[in-house]
Amino acid sequence: MTGKTVVVALGGNAILRNQEVGTAEEQIANVRRASRQLAEIASDGYAVVVTHGNGPQVGDILLRNELTEDTLPSMPLDICGAESQGMIGYMLQQSMQEALLAAGLDCPVATVLTQTLVDGDDPAFGDPTKPIGPFYTAMQAKRLQEEKGWQMVQIRGQGYRRVVPSPRPIALIEGQAILGLIRAGVVVIAAGGGGVPVVADTGGTLRGVEAVVDKDYTAALLARLVGAGDLLILTDVEHVALNYGRPGRQDIREMTVAEAREHLAAGHFPPGSMGPKIRAAVGFLEDGGDRATIASLDSAADALAGRAGTRIRR
Repeated sequence: MTGKTVVVALGGNAILRNQEVGTAEEQIANVRRASRQLAEIASDGYAVVVTHGNGPQVGDILLRNELTEDTLPSMPLDICGAESQGMIGYMLQQSMQEALLAAGLDCPVATVLTQTLVDGDDPAFGDPTKPIGPFYTAMQAKRLQEEKGWQMVQIRGQGYRRVVPSPRPIALIEGQAILGLIRAGVVVIAAGGGGVPVVADTGGTLRGVEAVVDKDYTAALLARLVGAGDLLILTDVEHVALNYGRPGRQDIREMTVAEAREHLAAGHFPPGSMGPKIRAAVGFLEDGGDRATIASLDSAADALAGRAGTRIRR
């Protein structure tokens, strides 16, 4: 794939917005809104590959595990991630098909439940940093540490959360299947939530691990796999900004890879928010991508055309 192929990474607000409780109706309405933007991009002649976040959905699945653990066996984190990929993929497939038909495009849409290969020796396994699931009191957190061996972290003013490793993605196990579908003209939804993290033993047998792969790094890996010229990362802000949330905020409409690295080193893009998006964009460009753009969901088509968002160039 070359030329006008774009990988679109949908942030969590594309599926569940702030202040919503997460009903099926709310999530489907949000996905339909996102799908209209994606259909507009497809109408401009792009082959569209979609990936997405799954944090709130996995959090809900984990909470259901806990609430029913006296009557049903709890599922491990990798299984929960796979479950969320199927749920969100279903909503996106249905909504994308509807939006594409409304735009006059008769394209099939398919979700590939994706496994992401990680290194079992990745340093992240010795330093879990990714918060998942609900908040707990200090007493609950202590009990969970003792009973389940979970690692917990205190988040000021909110309570305690479980943290798990966040290893870097190496490869997408279903990569060839994804490429085959794209070549057949299918709009592909893949690697949701960063993909289900798996490690391989010496014989090649795969095993799921209790971890979360950052969805932005996996989006960049997916973009390189399919030879996309563009990586479009959609979030809940119009532009990348320096001094975000502080006096002297400065929106950025365009920057080079070198400038992005300088701003990262200066601490403008924190690890828990914009940092992974910038690093993923930089990695994509340094590996041969043409353009990386970070923008709000409602500006997706305009951002890809260079009329909105923040564009990063080599």
